[in-house]
Amino acid sequence: MSKKIKEECGIFGIYTMKNEEELAHITCIGLTGVQHRGEESCGIAINNGGVVSYHKDLGLVSNVFKPHIVASLPKGKMAIGHVRYSTTGSPRKENAQPIVTRYAKGNLCIAHNGNLTNAMDLKHELQQSGAIFNTTSDTEVIAYIIARERLKTHSVEEAIVNATKYIKGAYSLLVMSSTKLIAVRDPQGFRPLCMGKLGDDIVFASESCALDTVGATFIRDIEPGEMVSVTNNEVHSRFYNTEKKDGACIFEYVYFARPDSTIDGLNVHKFREEVGKALAKQAPVDADIVAGVPDSGIDAALGYSKESKIPYDVVFIKNKYIGRTFILSTQAQRRDKVALKLNPIKETVKGKKIVLVDDSIVRGTTITRIIQILKRAGAKEVHLRIASPTFIGVCYFGTDIDSKENLIANRKTVEEIRQEIGADSLEYLNMENLLKIASASNRKRFCTGCFTGEYPIEVPDEIQKDRFEKIF
Repeated sequence: MSKKIKEECGIFGIYTMKNEEELAHITCIGLTGVQHRGEESCGIAINNGGVVSYHKDLGLVSNVFKPHIVASLPKGKMAIGHVRYSTTGSPRKENAQPIVTRYAKGNLCIAHNGNLTNAMDLKHELQQSGAIFNTTSDTEVIAYIIARERLKTHSVEEAIVNATKYIKGAYSLLVMSSTKLIAVRDPQGFRPLCMGKLGDDIVFASESCALDTVGATFIRDIEPGEMVSVTNNEVHSRFYNTEKKDGACIFEYVYFARPDSTIDGLNVHKFREEVGKALAKQAPVDADIVAGVPDSGIDAALGYSKESKIPYDVVFIKNKYIGRTFILSTQAQRRDKVALKLNPIKETVKGKKIVLVDDSIVRGTTITRIIQILKRAGAKEVHLRIASPTFIGVCYFGTDIDSKENLIANRKTVEEIRQEIGADSLEYLNMENLLKIASASNRKRFCTGCFTGEYPIEVPDEIQKDRFEKIF
């Protein structure tokens, strides 16, 4: 498991009325808007009169979709795109999305954000009936089931409804058939999905910040259990599951989402700022400055500063050329990874008592190194404030937290963690404050499994990130 939590995936789709020539370009820009959700691979599929063209590869959007690649993609009526971090299936080119399949009814393309909890059982069952899979991704399982159900139904929408009776877990989907673009969000609403308009075009994205990136206007979030289809320039909505089973991932607000996104009616920046204010009330400290760990701790640090009246200051400069998935080959390199990414401003740090705010502590390795850097730069004291409760549970729904043993809060008390990481004091936001602040969203219940070990739906006995690599 990574020293820092890695994201799941990001999706983007567009059904265009007029911008057929610019379809690939718009989709590429939209994917850049959700790049923070996945940096391993990316892809775009374009539908032009039922003929699908696609390009996908390992790497960032800017590296995979060079200008000549974008120019080579054809015009079309609709497109879907995907950025990926592997939560099921290894980071191989064949696992890049969108998944493009050809079957008796034509072409079917799927982009998926989330993780199925019963994917291994479904895949085993399908293989026993003769199904052949080309990837180790659970998204291909979804594609196969939809294609199978489409042969029994009169529409793609009905096929998707039937498929949802089999699949369990987290799935925000974009499904592109020969004539339709369909957005689907699971009944719990684990992962975000929203809809916007770009002129007369209909746009879907994991986060509203991607709509802003392409110049689209936010319309609304796709609701849990809702399916929205676009065809013949018309938008249709239906609820395939009407039970109220809210279970949106609360960690989207804490860490995953971009601060400029609004998810289910709650702006991420405002959420984090309120969390910082709550931390200042809950865990005050006498200090000279407040600082945030770039990037996800900054908003909460600003809130802490406003509430405590302790001035906010910048103590780190982040090297923007080293991404979240920067790969290092040796233990010594991994140990020094933080120093490569973050450099202290010694004149700001020297002799100061610092309140340092971060979003979470996973293994403790990264924050230990950060505190060491500050103290070597001359910090008198470092008081760590964490903008979430202790991280104790694995995630079954689209992140790479797959082992309790790797989580420091399962092995040590808060005081023991403080001693190990070298902080002068350590406080976590309590669950009561977290839920109170999140209640400003449109969701009434959340998945808090990573903090409580309790989940909104039944989960498997074990989790294995690359479980499809095994031979059945």
